[in-house]
Amino acid sequence: MKLGVLVYLEIDGNVLMIHRQKEDEHQHLWLAPGGKVEKNEAPVIAAIREYEEETGLQIQPANMQLKAVLTFPDDGDSPFGDEWNVFVFHVRKYSGELIENCPEGTLEWVAKTELLQLPMWEGDQLFTPRIFDPPFFMARLHYKSRNLVSSQFWAEGS
Repeated sequence: MKLGVLVYLEIDGNVLMIHRQKEDEHQHLWLAPGGKVEKNEAPVIAAIREYEEETGLQIQPANMQLKAVLTFPDDGDSPFGDEWNVFVFHVRKYSGELIENCPEGTLEWVAKTELLQLPMWEGDQLFTPRIFDPPFFMARLHYKSRNLVSSQFWAEGS
């Protein structure tokens, strides 16, 4: 199992997203910045590190809200190549300057109201709106090839 992080930075109703150009399973899709949790690294530290590597922006733990834990099972045909647990953070404050050459693709501020119009994974279409509203949630998003075959969501207090 692999661990990952995603960070949704929201400023004035806009969210910083990456239009992936890197040749991998995410190519041509829109994603929140993030990446892999490295060995002996806490997810919050991975989120801070990955966010700065991909955007040039610095975020602080005090400004990060853990919004979700997503599980992506793998029966041998996942587009992600393994089973993943992904920690998803919502952030509303940052410092630093946005880099011009993101190693993953093109960075763009997107109006929160327009996020679901972007080409993204089907599961991202389901969980992205939940990032911006309470409560904390967990989800299981099961893909076979590039197709979402099932999804389950559990919210805090339900």
